Amino acid sequence: MESRTAKIALIVLLISSVCWLGGINIRAMIGFDLLQPGTLDFKPNIHPFVERAVFALIAQSSVIVNLAYVIAWCAGILYLRTAELKLKQHGWLLMCAILFYLFTPVEIYTMVLDVRIWYLDYIGSNDLVEFRKLFIHRLAALSGVPMIALLCYYTILVLTIVRPLQRKPGLSSTTSG
Repeated sequence: MESRTAKIALIVLLISSVCWLGGINIRAMIGFDLLQPGTLDFKPNIHPFVERAVFALIAQSSVIVNLAYVIAWCAGILYLRTAELKLKQHGWLLMCAILFYLFTPVEIYTMVLDVRIWYLDYIGSNDLVEFRKLFIHRLAALSGVPMIALLCYYTILVLTIVRPLQRKPGLSSTTSG
């Protein structure tokens, strides 16, 4: 039986993870509408007001996405500390934790870029060239490592469902043959 703290942490982790992963996808769909398919070149005939509105949506969604990530990160730590599941017996949970926390530096770096976009949107200028530079820098950040991180986050979903490397109760670690 899980403790009350572990249950609450798991619920917070699930809700914040859904908001975070969903927000990442929505933000990507919004942002990629500005670009030529398969390139980092902007479409030529986008009205400046439309482009500015898209950058404002990206800035607003970044606040929610980043906040949801921080909440999921903290709730994950709390769950791992309070849950009765032992990582040695539940290999799937260990793999999920490693995949999630391994990319924390990448997420922090992209959060800094998101904060710069937010700052430019709310406090800075309306110069589209500055927005474009930051946007392309955000997309090309760390040579695609954020995309690898996203694939790992989806792998976590699969691992949570399939649950490989889970020891069955009553089985010893050595078998006699």
